Amino acid sequence: QVQLAESGGGLVQPGGSLRLSCTASGGTGGSYAMAWFRQVPGQEREFVAAVRWRGGHTYYSDSVKGRFTISADKPKNTVYLQMNSLKPTDTGIYCCAADPTIILSSLFDARQYSYWGQGTQVTVSS
Repeated sequence: QVQLAESGGGLVQPGGSLRLSCTASGGTGGSYAMAWFRQVPGQEREFVAAVRWRGGHTYYSDSVKGRFTISADKPKNTVYLQMNSLKPTDTGIYCCAADPTIILSSLFDARQYSYWGQGTQVTVSS
């Protein structure tokens, strides 16, 4: 059983930066992928970014491309999301997700991930 623990959320002014962390316990590797989704009340979880363990390939939503960077520290089983040039529309609960066998075409679909963290609140406001 994989458990995910996020940290790093908070309140930041527009244009500011935050770095989120998500550490997995219980095993990674192989075709593993980890991702960040954003949850806003009344809306479905929105894909933000993902990274595949094999090859380190990264994927981003159009809304964050060029501003956010996802990276993986394999020895630490940790994924980071560096968020720069934050906007009020980036506000939400950021949830870490992981799956050991997810395929490329499913990376953007929250329903395809087996494991989820509790989420960390990010608020962008002046």
